[in-house]
Amino acid sequence: MTEGVPVPDRAERTITDEQRNDAVLIWRYHLMGHEVRPCSAAIGLGSHDLGVATATVDLYRAGLFPVVVFSGGNSPTTAARFPRGEAVHYREHALDLGVPDEAILLEPRAGNTGQNIALSREVLCNAGVEVESLLLISKPYMERRSYATCRKLWPEADVVCASEPLEFDDYIKSIGDEKLVVDMLVGDLQRVIEYPALGFAVAQDVPGVVHDAYERLLRAGFDSRLINS
Repeated sequence: MTEGVPVPDRAERTITDEQRNDAVLIWRYHLMGHEVRPCSAAIGLGSHDLGVATATVDLYRAGLFPVVVFSGGNSPTTAARFPRGEAVHYREHALDLGVPDEAILLEPRAGNTGQNIALSREVLCNAGVEVESLLLISKPYMERRSYATCRKLWPEADVVCASEPLEFDDYIKSIGDEKLVVDMLVGDLQRVIEYPALGFAVAQDVPGVVHDAYERLLRAGFDSRLINS
């Protein structure tokens, strides 16, 4: 688990019980629920969350892939945390945890999920790795968006999604900011809804109860991670 501070006591929470229930609905929707299985290769999708690299190490040790591409440059939300770039820091973390250097490929330029997929595909091709199946490793609430993006950009690959096995409250502990986590859940759901029309991802069915929860949280001001916010 990534390091953070404890979840605030109920009296100190910045979200109500109703808002938490809505957030949990969205959290569970973002999780694809895939059963992990051996794949030709993996991609560790860069972000602010070093837990992605930790999960990658665990999955590598379980023998689920022979090679991983860590993908990601910098963004305004990660430059301070990972000054040498997301992929570089992920690689260093994996090496520290015992993953051999020959099992790691580096893609240090991507600035969004589409670039993570497209540029990692180039890296794997250039390395001579034949990919029939692909394990995408991301933050928990990014599983569905990464899946939809990969299905659009790499439709012939058999895609399996994975992330750190954390519950909603555990993830809040790892980040240390309840409202920010809910903002991120809402922002990713907005992208799941809107990106297909922009050509960035395949469409995903959004159940009515999930969409209603999304609308309530938007009205309540959980909007700092929206597109163009």
